[in-house]
Amino acid sequence: MDLSPERRRALEECQEALGYEFENPNLLVAALTHASSAGSRVRSNERLEFLGDSVLGLVVCEHLFTTHPELLEGELTKIKSIVVSRTTCAKVGQTLELQRYLVLGKGMASQTVIPRSVLADCFESLIAAVYLDGGLEHAKSLILRHLKDDIEQAAAGREGGNWKSQFQQLMQRDHGATPLYETIREVGPDHAKMFLVSAVVKTRKFAAAWGCNKKEAEQRAALNALCEMENRAVPYSEHDAAG
Repeated sequence: MDLSPERRRALEECQEALGYEFENPNLLVAALTHASSAGSRVRSNERLEFLGDSVLGLVVCEHLFTTHPELLEGELTKIKSIVVSRTTCAKVGQTLELQRYLVLGKGMASQTVIPRSVLADCFESLIAAVYLDGGLEHAKSLILRHLKDDIEQAAAGREGGNWKSQFQQLMQRDHGATPLYETIREVGPDHAKMFLVSAVVKTRKFAAAWGCNKKEAEQRAALNALCEMENRAVPYSEHDAAG
């Protein structure tokens, strides 16, 4: 590879952050090449992102299946949706400071803040690059090193973070609006009441979610809204009163 000394140092720092050294550094270069800087989209990290998304899903599913034999298929699906979401991948991308290593086109590079979706896509691309370079075990090690806590938090019912806060930050930053939460329905006796809540932003109402209290229902509704914004399947259904 004909790279500048500065770029070589960036690649070395990226490998240190990942905890993985590439046998084929061309894969690392490809994973860090955004479509805005590539000569063609085929030469960008988009194909690696496609593969990385599947490797990520496989590793998370296998980990959940083997470590949580008490969970049924429906709960496993919900947890997987939380963990493999772009929101979670973007958080990892920020932690790894991937914006320091990405190769971006002039228009994208001039932005003050790199879109979170770009960081999420880059993380998935790096998963694929590690998978192709070193095999599934190395990719699994990378994924679990950065996502194991999120998996366990989701499995424990804490759902990996404050989804209301994340959704509010996203809406205020991108749309200048603060989400509201509408209680659509309440069912059950006072000592075991369930609440169906939907996040509302301006005139848009997002997929509703049930919870054992309003706080839980609002968190789940916020996560549904985040998934809708990312064009992913929502993890909680308003038809599932069991939450």
